[in-house]
Amino acid sequence: MEKILKTIYKKIKQYNKIIIYGHKRPDGDCYGAQFGLKNIIQNAFPEKEVYVTGEISEFVSFVGRPDIVVPTDEKDDSFYQDALSIVVDTATQDRVSNQKYTLGLEVIKIDHHIPVDQYGDYQWVDTNFPSCAQMIAYFSRQFKKFKVTKPGAVAMYTGILTDTGRFKYRGVTELTHQIAGFLLTRGADVEEIDQHLSIETLDMIRFKGYIYQNLKTTDKGFVYFIINEALRNEFNLSYEEASSTVNLLGGIQGFPVWALIIEDKNDIRVRLRSNGPDIDGVANKFQGGGHKKAAGATLKNWDELNDLIEEVHKLI
Repeated sequence: MEKILKTIYKKIKQYNKIIIYGHKRPDGDCYGAQFGLKNIIQNAFPEKEVYVTGEISEFVSFVGRPDIVVPTDEKDDSFYQDALSIVVDTATQDRVSNQKYTLGLEVIKIDHHIPVDQYGDYQWVDTNFPSCAQMIAYFSRQFKKFKVTKPGAVAMYTGILTDTGRFKYRGVTELTHQIAGFLLTRGADVEEIDQHLSIETLDMIRFKGYIYQNLKTTDKGFVYFIINEALRNEFNLSYEEASSTVNLLGGIQGFPVWALIIEDKNDIRVRLRSNGPDIDGVANKFQGGGHKKAAGATLKNWDELNDLIEEVHKLI
């Protein structure tokens, strides 16, 4: 690991322009890694141009807002061509929200998901980290030049908090808590962050009740819920707000695997979770991937839902 970290640091020092990319439909960890990395680079090298690009996530917008929002019509290709591209928290090329990352002179991939797509000129991929934000915080502590200030601390703490389920998932280690403590000393405020993440609209409360009343179960121990655009409109919820409810289905006795299936125009995304068998192999069969207990997949059509359920049943 020491070698790749030195290489990444060297490349950051080398380039005057650095553009930090994330994945489509960014979550707290994606934002945490992107804005955390921007913070430490800017603090160390204030003369450099450092940009975050990607989609807007209102749920974690308190962390920051992208400098370059997808779509990127206002920027011509030349803007990207002389830059270093750093892609965080994104396992596969097609999930990068701004595909202009390929125009950079060099591409660095920093990720904690199970390797599926080995893109980029340099890769730091380590599944031992429960979040990509923790990787960035760890990186910041390896070089004296890097300093974390409050915006970066808030970003990275939020990323760690959201991707570990508030420190309750298996990947959490002693190092996770050490780094979380370090970020608290750099300005992350537990109460302030919790208030941002915990506040909910009345529509969301009602939506959660609707899920509990209408979830679907199988006799083999799989529970799932389908969210279509009409349902989201009925409860006045964004895609990310609706998809954030996936863990409502977890912890039900006798149902070790659960999923939230979200329809968005022609896209059918599956958020697959488990507190029992490893489910990343199932996700891989349906244009997806991720962690052993938390993965994502995409269905080509609704007929594939039965195939997905059959694959899950083989594991239970």
